[in-house]
Amino acid sequence: MSTLTLPLLDRLPREGEQYRFHFDMTKCIGCKCCVVACNEHNSNPADINWRRVGEIEGGIFPATQRLHLSMGCNHCVEPTCLTGCPVEAYTKDALTGIVDHSADLCIGCQYCTWNCSYGVPQYDASRGVVGKCDMCHSRINEGENPACANACPEGAIAIEIIDINNWRKHHLEADAPGMPSADHSLSTTRITQPPAPLLELHRVDLERAEVEPSHWSLVIVLVLMQAAAGAVLAGVSHWIALGLTTVALSIAPLHLGRPLFAYRAWRGWRTSWLSREVIAFTLFAVAVSLPDFRYGAAIVGLIATYCSARIYMVPARPSWNSTFTLLDFFGTVFALGPIFTMPWLAVFGLTSQLVVGIHRRRTSILRIGCSLFALATLFISPWLSVVFAAAGELLGRARFFETSTKCSVASTFLKPGGHR
Repeated sequence: MSTLTLPLLDRLPREGEQYRFHFDMTKCIGCKCCVVACNEHNSNPADINWRRVGEIEGGIFPATQRLHLSMGCNHCVEPTCLTGCPVEAYTKDALTGIVDHSADLCIGCQYCTWNCSYGVPQYDASRGVVGKCDMCHSRINEGENPACANACPEGAIAIEIIDINNWRKHHLEADAPGMPSADHSLSTTRITQPPAPLLELHRVDLERAEVEPSHWSLVIVLVLMQAAAGAVLAGVSHWIALGLTTVALSIAPLHLGRPLFAYRAWRGWRTSWLSREVIAFTLFAVAVSLPDFRYGAAIVGLIATYCSARIYMVPARPSWNSTFTLLDFFGTVFALGPIFTMPWLAVFGLTSQLVVGIHRRRTSILRIGCSLFALATLFISPWLSVVFAAAGELLGRARFFETSTKCSVASTFLKPGGHR
C-alpha cells in the first residue's frame, strides 16, 4: 500500500499525516449508491456491506428532520481492531494511514467485530474470515477516488489529508448523533452536521434491541476452563481438571471460521487479550498434567480466567465493559470447582453468581432455578448439585452473549436496507 505513484489530492501525505474520509451529512440523500459501488468493487455478497447508510432523525411533527449517515472504516489513529487481533491480520500503513486487513492471515475469530466501536469489521461465514473497508487503496494508488466517493451523486464523501497530532486535539469532529465517542480509537472520519438541528437527533432504531448470537462453542469452552481452574484450586483430582481442559481445548477451534489455522492465535500476544488467553490456557493444560504442580496450575488457571474476562471488557460492548464481567467469570470458577471438596466455597460462588446476574438484570428464571437447586442439593448430593450448577453457568454464559449491547449506530446498519 505504501507504493503510491500518483497522488489522489495535490500531494501525498507527509510524515505525521494520513488520509481520512470526510462525510457531509447535509448533502447525503440516502440513495445508497455508495453501498452498491462498494459491494461491486469488492465483490461482496448483498448481506456484507463494508459501507452502510443509516438514518438519523429528530424533532416533533410537523417540525421534524431526517438525515442520513454513511459509514465505512474510520481508519482510526489507534485502531482497536488492530490491537485486539490475535493473528496480526491488521496493519496501519505508515504512508497513507489506511488500516488494512489480510484475509490470508485471518482465522475468523471475530474478536475484531466485538472490539471495534463502530462495527466496521464484518464476518463472512461463506469464507470464514472477516473483511472491512480499505479505502479502496488500489484505486487511490492510481490517483482515483474510492468507489463510494466516486459513486456519490451529491459529493457527500471525500478524501482528505490530516495532520495526526492536530487531529488528536480536534477528534471530536468525528462524533455524530448515535455514534460512539471518537475517544475510543481516535476515528479520523470528519462528519459535517447540520448547523442547527431542530431538536436533538438520534438513530431511528434507538429503542429496538435484537438478541445477539449465543456462541455456544465459546460458552462451553469458557465454562469448562473456568470449572477446571476451580477444580485445581479446590484440590479435586487433577485427572478431572485435565479432562475438562482437554475437552475445552478440543472445542475451542469450532468458533473459528478457519479452525485449521488456530495455531496462529498466539501471534498478537503483545496487545491482544485473546492471544494471551490462548497462551495461558495452553500453559494451564501443561501444568494440570503434572500432579505435583497443583498450586502453579491453580495460579495459571486464574490468570487464564482473567485473560478471558479482559477479552470482553471493551468499550464497543458497554454491557461487557465492567468489573461485573470479571466477577461473572471468577464466579464460575468458585461455583463449579469446589463443589466436591470445598462446598462452603461453592456456596459463595453460586450465591455471588445469583446476586450479580439479578443485579445486572441479565439472567433468566431458568438460570436462577438451576442455581437455587444447586445450592439446595449441595450438601445432600454433590453430583446432582454440580449438574444443576453447570447448567446454570452454561445458561448464564449464553445470556452473557445474547444480551451484549453495541454502542455504535453503524452496527445497526449491517443488514441490507439499513434499519428495520
